[in-house]
Amino acid sequence: MTQDELKALVGRAALEQVRPGELVGVGTGSTVNHFIDALATLQPPVAGAVSSSDQSTARLQRHGIAVVDAGSVTRLSVYVDGADEIDERGFMIKGGGAALTREKIVADLAERFVCIADESKLVPVLGRYPLPVEVIAMAAPQLVRRFAALGGQATLRPGVLTDNGHPVLDVRGLRIDDPLAMEAEINQWPGVVTVGIFARHRANLCLLGTPHGVRTLVF
Repeated sequence: MTQDELKALVGRAALEQVRPGELVGVGTGSTVNHFIDALATLQPPVAGAVSSSDQSTARLQRHGIAVVDAGSVTRLSVYVDGADEIDERGFMIKGGGAALTREKIVADLAERFVCIADESKLVPVLGRYPLPVEVIAMAAPQLVRRFAALGGQATLRPGVLTDNGHPVLDVRGLRIDDPLAMEAEINQWPGVVTVGIFARHRANLCLLGTPHGVRTLVF
């Protein structure tokens, strides 16, 4: 199976985690696009979706799925999103699609985080994938220096601004043995909007697409 076929496989499988008639949190990215397409076929349908990006909002609306503002919601039963990396504890790196801040906001509303990914995203230790960090532009040079002190090489993602209007640093060369501690530390640095370590908001369930079917990991 191709990588895209594996993504479609888990996108469809995630429908089993959705309760018809309720609001669902929807993430961002190529795997989530397959989930959105599958969500449009659900009968009875969901009441609507809280979206983490303009891109996902547009796709949901094209399917006729109502998009509800996060500010009007106090609770979601489930949030479905992909990951750039996930370890066997459910900790993730996210932000390859530059939606990390809004993704954390929606994840914080949800009782359960369901990660959908192909099996290449499962790693023993986070850090092989460059760590995305949404930043305030004026702080970027000093944040590059702070990451260098940790052994990381941070570079601005060229031509990219988030839906919030901020640039993204991609940090290479980090080995993230303690995701909770590193997330807490980096989030305190002046100029950081959000770091793409999802440890406090880790996955509760991961559906991994493999050539042999969907592998389910529970954390």
